[in-house]
Amino acid sequence: MIERKTKRTGRIGIFAVAHGTYWEQFEGLKENMMKYHKILCEKLQGMGVEVVDFGMVDTSQVAYETVQKINGAGVDVLFCNMITYATSSVFAPIIRDCHLPMVLIALQPLKALDMTRACTEMQLENDNICSVPEFCGVANRMNRKIENVVIGCLTDDPQADAELKEWCDIACVLHSLKGARMGLMGHVLESMYDMHADPTAVSSAFGVHVPLLEIDSMAELHEQVTEEEIQQKMQMIREEFSMPEPKSDPVTQKLTDADLYQAAKAAVALDRFIEKYELTGLAYYYEGSEGSLQRKVASSLIVGNSILNAQGIPMCGEFDIKTCIAMLIMDRLDMGGSFAEFHPFDFNNNVILVGHDGPHHLKVAEGKPILRSLKKYHGKPGAGASVEFKLKEGPITMLGITQTANGTFKFVIGEGESQKGPIPPTGNTNTRGVFGDNTKAFVKRWCMEGPTHHYALGIGHRAETIKKIGDILGIETVIVK
Repeated sequence: MIERKTKRTGRIGIFAVAHGTYWEQFEGLKENMMKYHKILCEKLQGMGVEVVDFGMVDTSQVAYETVQKINGAGVDVLFCNMITYATSSVFAPIIRDCHLPMVLIALQPLKALDMTRACTEMQLENDNICSVPEFCGVANRMNRKIENVVIGCLTDDPQADAELKEWCDIACVLHSLKGARMGLMGHVLESMYDMHADPTAVSSAFGVHVPLLEIDSMAELHEQVTEEEIQQKMQMIREEFSMPEPKSDPVTQKLTDADLYQAAKAAVALDRFIEKYELTGLAYYYEGSEGSLQRKVASSLIVGNSILNAQGIPMCGEFDIKTCIAMLIMDRLDMGGSFAEFHPFDFNNNVILVGHDGPHHLKVAEGKPILRSLKKYHGKPGAGASVEFKLKEGPITMLGITQTANGTFKFVIGEGESQKGPIPPTGNTNTRGVFGDNTKAFVKRWCMEGPTHHYALGIGHRAETIKKIGDILGIETVIVK
């Protein structure tokens, strides 16, 4: 019953380059080249992005005209399709004046020339690599960066397709960051120094806006929720979650009817809140006075937050906007992205528990997520419904966003495995994380990079992809091995 509220999409700009002198020399060559260009454009459209095709750039005059078109098109990543040899005069104006991540695409139509019938025209149709060194050299002389070169075959090349898909995924991330509204509500839990972040610095680094929101606004919406809306949300919750009997933890109990009702009511209020303030994501923490409506609302958002995470709207507690942005990045890479931290080691099995209380991304759960009633939220005020599940087994990636002594942001990234096995039945999400041959040594190296104690946790190994995003954003990035 959970469907995305926010579509995963990005905008790829693409232009083909060639040496215009060829067209008069070889009749039909340009038409053939544009057929190959069309094949690439159609391939990209099948990778979940919008493609803006700027056509053929074969003279410097056309290059200058194309700059204006590109800069007005709102693209996220720019592909230069090296369909044959081209002089760098058709590229230099674009790399100089279009301040976008630039990727050169050199994909031959043929895996190899048939030397028994090879001719100049056949060579030109497969000369995709010829001017790549020239373009890279000119970009370097102009102090501009080429992010990547994709080399291979136009068809029947899984590795090249995977590289194209990676850049389409990166475009989805960059597209979502542009003008995103990452709300902050409440204050930092007293007193986590690593959670503080300057909203202006966040806007500067990531291109997002940070609306500063009031818990009273959500409380007002909470009081406007209708009984019909509550019942509909309760039905969704019953469909999506399991509600078992408690196990070993005396803090937990079977989900009560009252906690289910309140979780559903708060979830509806949260939906209204997201819509009213047009939020891309939300980080929050609020305690409120005992018995107050504000405390009641703030302490019952976990279920609604978890549903929203699965719908593509990252939500996290403890006022951690940095991790909320990390969760957004992972979601747009289609990795999930749960709110996580380190829990106790299992030194006998080279394992560390990885998880957190509060909201999580339901799309990455192994099996049906569980709801339990907690008699108390440890370390925080309040009680109520809480989400528990184990992450899907297999490869996982962690992305922590921290700040350095000079105030700049830093990506700390690690890869590991989510291992099969039991997790503690505490009403909190966990997974059994294994990081190489020595998990203890990995965790020590992670800590020595100066992270926050939270990070986003997703499925798949995507460290190198996330590093590319960090490089594009100009953010220091470290992959912990």
